[in-house]
Amino acid sequence: MARKVAFRSVLLFGGAGFIGTNWASRLLETTEAKVQIFDNLSRQGSRHNLAYLQKLAGRSGRLQITIGDVRDREMVSRAVRLATEIYNFAAQVAVTTSIEDPRLDFEVNTGGTFNILESVRSSGNRPFVLFTSTNKVYGDFGGESVRIEGRRYVSAASAGSSETQPLDFHSPYGCSKGAADQYVHDYGRIFNLPTAVFRMSCIAGQRQFGNEDQGWVAHFLYSALLGSPLTIFGTGHQVRDILNVQDLLDAFESIRQNSDKTRGQIYNVGGGTRNSVSLLELLDLIEQVTGKRPEYRLEPNRPGDQAIYITDHSKLTRHTGWKPKTSVKETLERIHAFFRNNRALFAQPRVQEFETTRAGVIADLPRTA
Repeated sequence: MARKVAFRSVLLFGGAGFIGTNWASRLLETTEAKVQIFDNLSRQGSRHNLAYLQKLAGRSGRLQITIGDVRDREMVSRAVRLATEIYNFAAQVAVTTSIEDPRLDFEVNTGGTFNILESVRSSGNRPFVLFTSTNKVYGDFGGESVRIEGRRYVSAASAGSSETQPLDFHSPYGCSKGAADQYVHDYGRIFNLPTAVFRMSCIAGQRQFGNEDQGWVAHFLYSALLGSPLTIFGTGHQVRDILNVQDLLDAFESIRQNSDKTRGQIYNVGGGTRNSVSLLELLDLIEQVTGKRPEYRLEPNRPGDQAIYITDHSKLTRHTGWKPKTSVKETLERIHAFFRNNRALFAQPRVQEFETTRAGVIADLPRTA
């Protein structure tokens, strides 16, 4: 007798972005799940990503595309009704934008997440909900003593930051993502919803269209390949840990497979100490991978920037067995391959535009595939 597979209807808010497209691709290729993409197509590359997913889905009928905005409560409510799993990747992602327009930042990150949670609560279906938060909820570690060793900063934070690190929201972006993070956690607790929160470090990999404010690893590499000068804010000794997007997808799967332990939990998710790198060290690696070294100039630090952030992912590892598999150099090699295979996509200037009218994008894009 054939084993019965539980029905999966997976809703991805912000599903045409970098992480959402990679997750949708894996779901379409390795499962029988139905996948609904809900996105306002405000990010560069989102239309290309949708075309890629439509081709992948073919005539299977397993992919649905909804052009919408998480700030639209009624559209969110309709999208949520039949979902068995929900992943909220929709966000205003730049600290700089949050400082320029804090209301926009709040309405998207906090208000949009609240719309999703209320729609879930009202539906009565209790789908699994995963929210991708950020390490920015921990602030800038201003009390840490930092020194330079070689080409990086080091401090007590170099050992990695766990979930016990006190919350300290810096910048409107930190506030909006932190508030949403706490709403998701508390809705799981108060309304008995199966939720999880990932406080993520730097995610990088194929299908990433990076720019100065978001996706900096890809941005650095593309700048080297295109001969575009970089601006580095600070000294370049700042340290981050890098997690390949495919390893992040493994973490998504591990959360579902171990729901008895992970339900209602918050996890720090990143590449950890073995995949930590300073900005200057990343330039060295890019030169090794591509043979090209980006030109750059230094500017003063930006508000809320962390001198060091390295993830301690031991809680997720204990609960699920998950660990990162991909090195920083391997991640750069995969981004480089994506660039080579999609060279035409990088002919136009890479810009970040948040506001997109629904009328403008619906006119030339099929709604379903």
